[in-house]
Amino acid sequence: MAVTDEAIEKIKGMIVSGALRPGDRLPKESELAADLGLSRNSLREAVRALSLIRILDVRQGDGTYVTSLDPQLLLEALSFVVDFHRDDTVLEFLAVRRILEPAATAMASARITDAELDVLTAQLDALGAAPSVEELVACDLEFHRGIVQSSGNSVLCSLLDGLSGPTTRARVWRGLTQEDAVSRTLHEHRAILTALRDRDAEAARSWATVHIASVEQWLRSTL
Repeated sequence: MAVTDEAIEKIKGMIVSGALRPGDRLPKESELAADLGLSRNSLREAVRALSLIRILDVRQGDGTYVTSLDPQLLLEALSFVVDFHRDDTVLEFLAVRRILEPAATAMASARITDAELDVLTAQLDALGAAPSVEELVACDLEFHRGIVQSSGNSVLCSLLDGLSGPTTRARVWRGLTQEDAVSRTLHEHRAILTALRDRDAEAARSWATVHIASVEQWLRSTL
């Protein structure tokens, strides 16, 4: 194991064991390196790596702290990694979204408020019957984000938010090239909202699946 990897594992072990808790300040570099049997250089590299993935927070002139370890904070690193996707992996991102988002939509059916549904409905109404593709895709992202947030699961929300980026271009391209893409998207959004207002979890799940699968199916046909 590389010395930096060993240092990362030792700091991780301290956090997992509870020796370091969220918000705790790490001991001074010289003390921690001695306690863990590490060189100060390998410890410094480990701290730098763990700060990049939001495990540690390095504050200039103050010290290094364990972050809140909140799932939403930690999963921000996923968005960074996802940005490096290749075009030929978009289908894989869509497949993951098709698995997770219908479940989140079904969960939201029991938790989403009438006021939240009214906001989503107003957003759709404001689009009109013939929005531009760019307007539709922007609304689509906010529409699904609003529903997933209402699921009450912050981890699921963060995961899906991170996965939405790679599929955005596919959604725009579909809107530009598929004749009925705009009208179908609007219809499917309305159907999802109806299911949510009816508190019908299975209908909400089914319509969300249909909605995502239609983009996936179109993309497969173009490859």
